[in-house]
Amino acid sequence: MAYLIDRRLQGKNKSAINRERFLRRYKGQIKDAVQRAVKGRSITDMENGETISIPVKDVNEPSFGHSKGGEWETVHPGNKEYLKGDQIQRPKGGGGAGKGKAGNSEETSEDDFLFQITREEFMNYFFEDLELPNMVKTQLTSTTEFKHQRAGYNMSGTPSNIHVLRSLRGALGRRIAVGGNSRKRLIEAERELEQLLLTTPESDLRIIVLKHEIHHLRTRILAIPFIDPFDLRYSNRVKVPKPSSQAVMYCIMDVSGSMDESKKDTAKRFFILLYLFLTRAYDKIEVVFIRHHTSAAEVDEHEFFNSRESGGTVVSSALHLLTKIMHERYPSSDWNTYVAQASDGDNWDSDSILCRQLLINTIMPSVQYYTYVEITDGAPQNLWEEYAQISDHHPHFAMQKIENPTDIYPVFRELFKKQPK
Repeated sequence: MAYLIDRRLQGKNKSAINRERFLRRYKGQIKDAVQRAVKGRSITDMENGETISIPVKDVNEPSFGHSKGGEWETVHPGNKEYLKGDQIQRPKGGGGAGKGKAGNSEETSEDDFLFQITREEFMNYFFEDLELPNMVKTQLTSTTEFKHQRAGYNMSGTPSNIHVLRSLRGALGRRIAVGGNSRKRLIEAERELEQLLLTTPESDLRIIVLKHEIHHLRTRILAIPFIDPFDLRYSNRVKVPKPSSQAVMYCIMDVSGSMDESKKDTAKRFFILLYLFLTRAYDKIEVVFIRHHTSAAEVDEHEFFNSRESGGTVVSSALHLLTKIMHERYPSSDWNTYVAQASDGDNWDSDSILCRQLLINTIMPSVQYYTYVEITDGAPQNLWEEYAQISDHHPHFAMQKIENPTDIYPVFRELFKKQPK
C-alpha cells in the first residue's frame, strides 16, 4: 500500500489543502472584498495582507429539506392563546452583520465571515486581471531561450522520468504475448483432466501425464516476470527554441515647482504601484526612471522616489531624453516599449505644442502603449488639452486624471486592465 505525505509548511490547526480549496471556491467574493479593502489603505500597506469580510450567506453550504406539503395542523402542549384558524404573523429577521438597533426579539443572526489573506494572496487578487497592453513576441539578439517540451517516450532515461502507466501497459502486453499459448494449452489440459477423472481412475497413465503437463504450464506462466527492464518507458523531453518577450517601462515624473508635495506624493504612489505590478507580473522587465523640471535626467530608483530637486517646467526635455534612450539602448525592433508619465499639466504653451508633435510623429509609432496621468484637482491644464488630440492619431495612447489619492487605484486598474483578445 502506498502512502502520500503532505509535507508543505502550514500553521498550527491550519490545512493548506482546505485553504486552497476555500480560495478557489469563493474567489469572486474574496476578489470583491479585496477591491473594497484596497480603496482605504495606504500604498505603504501593500506589503501586508488583509482581513476581509465575506457575507455569511455567501459561504453557507446548500442543503436540501423535505417539505411536508399540503395543509397540516399542529397542537402544541400548553397552548392557551391560539385556536384553530388563527393566523400568526411571520417573525422578522435579525439585524446581522453587527448593524441594527437592540431589541428583545429572540431571532438570531450571524456576523460576516472574517478571513485573513496573506501578502502573496492579496497581491495575486489585486493584480490578477491586469496586463501591459499590446505585448508582442520578438526574437531578441543572439541569445535564444529554450523550453522543454514533451516528445514521446524513450527506452532509456533516469528513474525520475519513468512513465509508470506506459511501462505497465507495455508489461501487460508482453505478458499476454509471451504467455498466450501456454495459457491456452493450460485451459485445454484442465478440461481434458476433468473429463478423464469422471470415467478413469487417477492411476491412469494419461491422467498422470496431464497433471505433469499442467504443473509445467503453470510453472512456466508464473516464471514470466510482472515487469521487465525491457518494458520500462521514460518520458522524453526535448529543448525547443521559444521567442522571448522583453519589455521596458519608462517612468516620467514632473518634479517642477508647480508640483507641490501632495502632488509629488500622489505621483510617487502611482509609480510605486506600477513598479510592484511590473516586477511581479513579468520576468523580463527593464524600468527606466526619468525626472524633469526645466531639464530632464535619467536617475536610479532611489533618487527617483527621494530626490527633492525642483525648478521650472519644460516637459519636452523629458520626451527628448526618452527618444534618445529608446534609440540608443532599447530599439523598438527588439523591445516592447511602454511609457507612463505623471504631471500636473502646467507647462509652457509653446512647449506643450512641441510635446504633442514629438509624441505623434516620433514616440508613439515606436511604443506599444503610452499613458499620461494628470494630477490636479482643478480644470485640465494646457498639456492635457494638447495630449487630448493624440488619441485621434494613435489609439494606444491613454489619459486619466487623478484628483486625490483615493483615485490612484481605480485609475491604475483602468489604464492596465486586460484588453479583449
